[in-house]
Amino acid sequence: MSELNNLQKASIPGLLVALGIVFGDIGTSPLYVLRPVMADKPVSELLVLGALSCIFWTLTMQTTIKYIFLTLKADNKGEGGIFALYALLRHKEGKWLIFPAMLGGSMLLADGVITPPISVASAIEGLSIIYPNIQTLPIVIGILLGLFLAQPFGTEKIGKFFGPVMLVWFTTIGIVGLASLIGNLGIIRAINPFYAFKFLSQYPNGIWLLGAIFLCSTGAEALYSDLGHCGRQNIRFSWSFVKLALILNYFGQGAWLLKHIGQTYSSNFNPFYSIMPNWFLSFGIGIATLATIIASQALISGSYTLVNEAMRLNLWPKLEVDYPSEQRGQIYVPWINWFLCICCIGVTLFFRESKNMEAAFGLAVTLTMLMTTVLFAAYLDSRRTPKPLIKLYLTVYLLIESSFLVANLVKFFHGGWVTLLIGGSLFYVMWTWYQARFIYRKYVQFQDVKEAIPC
Repeated sequence: MSELNNLQKASIPGLLVALGIVFGDIGTSPLYVLRPVMADKPVSELLVLGALSCIFWTLTMQTTIKYIFLTLKADNKGEGGIFALYALLRHKEGKWLIFPAMLGGSMLLADGVITPPISVASAIEGLSIIYPNIQTLPIVIGILLGLFLAQPFGTEKIGKFFGPVMLVWFTTIGIVGLASLIGNLGIIRAINPFYAFKFLSQYPNGIWLLGAIFLCSTGAEALYSDLGHCGRQNIRFSWSFVKLALILNYFGQGAWLLKHIGQTYSSNFNPFYSIMPNWFLSFGIGIATLATIIASQALISGSYTLVNEAMRLNLWPKLEVDYPSEQRGQIYVPWINWFLCICCIGVTLFFRESKNMEAAFGLAVTLTMLMTTVLFAAYLDSRRTPKPLIKLYLTVYLLIESSFLVANLVKFFHGGWVTLLIGGSLFYVMWTWYQARFIYRKYVQFQDVKEAIPC
């Protein structure tokens, strides 16, 4: 109990751990969010300010309000995540909640397949700026393979460096973004939600660009899953620093783009690296690579935790679980490790470049967020929250996330089917195992040994 209480208090070591574990996924999103938004379109003020306004309010509404302030309150003895949320409800609410729990969990696992390849590839592809003829695909596969090969040995020793490295990463992207936007402070206008509304209503096909903009918040669900590792207050306090760094970098990219009104950039162009001075590129690519490796490690560890929770809820076949170190909460599930390894490398070989992976990214996690919204509404109801507040919560977030889902459905035939196929397969396993439990109970009877043995 004392350990649980300590986790609920903010501390310097706890804040560093949160930076290293919780925010890797969402923290590396500036590498790939604005690229598909700007690809093959003339740069215009409406496009830049509208996209930045959508990013700012997505981070505010989805990550800050929904997850940081609301959903983090729903912990199961200090643990977070969609299965922990379901565990709070399964004995209090209707049995139908098992469906959104399984769908959300399976889609979150599927998202863990695409996140490491797109993150690492986006960072490594920056080398093509310095070495135009370099082949980045073998490097990406080598990094991913090394990452999975290292899992059986645990990450206790190198994990101590995750926090400091991510502190350097967020500080770096914040400073680089600030240096870029200082020359065009007018970009701050994008904070006004009017530009988001104008963008969605007036820019040609602007509503469909929400699928790319949504990528800025894809790490929010993983953030909730890591509640048990870091504690609520550590996550909340560190998010203020992380969000500031992210906004500065996004707005810095926007300020650079506004200096090139009328120009059209291909999908190979990445504004993230364009705002860096040439002398800084090598360091920028290096720290980006380290940050994406750490983000990938956090998602892999989160997948182990997710499957372990599913096994405890009898939603997944029993698998071997190892404890490679004495670090709190660290587990290793061999079957899941090699499944993720094969899928990640397969995805990398199939799409080859990060720009192609963007189409497969985001669709699955949108469904996870929708399922979390449904489950959290049930949680609020179980806590006797006033009905009007629950209806307001459902109206706001079902509207926002349904809009993102519709925009992401455009990606289905361009690669989104890959993550849905993986997520659907995982859901089938969970559903089959869940149904098998009832069949087992129906045909198996337990009898007292004393009654079975004659006197």
